[in-house]
Amino acid sequence: MSSPPFGGSNEMPAVFPDWSPYEDLDSAARAYLRDPEVALDALFGVLRGATVLCFTLERFVNEVNGVWQEVVICDGSRLVLWHGEDVAPGDGPVGSMTSSLRVVPLSTVTEVGCRRRLTRTPSGQARVDSIDVYLLLSSVDDAVPPPGLEDEGRPPLRHDALRFGKTLDDGGPGQIARLEEFSRVVASLVGRPTL
Repeated sequence: MSSPPFGGSNEMPAVFPDWSPYEDLDSAARAYLRDPEVALDALFGVLRGATVLCFTLERFVNEVNGVWQEVVICDGSRLVLWHGEDVAPGDGPVGSMTSSLRVVPLSTVTEVGCRRRLTRTPSGQARVDSIDVYLLLSSVDDAVPPPGLEDEGRPPLRHDALRFGKTLDDGGPGQIARLEEFSRVVASLVGRPTL
């Protein structure tokens, strides 16, 4: 399936192709993202030949902004995150998008959490039907708290976190397994000397 470049038709299929069978980042991104060239150019500009140990991809259609895309890579010493999002109507020319890059040293990941929801098949076998992963960072989230939740004269401190999730309906069993693999690789590296 070919995908339109950014600025092209906004008609997206309800179900995106599955990236989980692809072991290499380039093939997975080209199969799944709408704008793989934009993402790969940004990511490879930072990786500069570093080995990709694991990655996860996300994409969905937002009714306000259009397509939202994300790639997260671990190269053994850092997480490299790319995020692409269509600009909301009226905030720029038709077909505009943002492309953002963030690099997080693995030394700033203080905790890795993975929650799997299991269901039982009629035969009694346990099956994973969703997974939620979080990476707690030592940096502080500077988001403004909602009204009524701020402390008198002192804003609450809340650590920054990266969150990822997959379900049988949103990604399927292959992407659930790949996200779990991503969390295990990152968890195995946290607290160890970086590569």
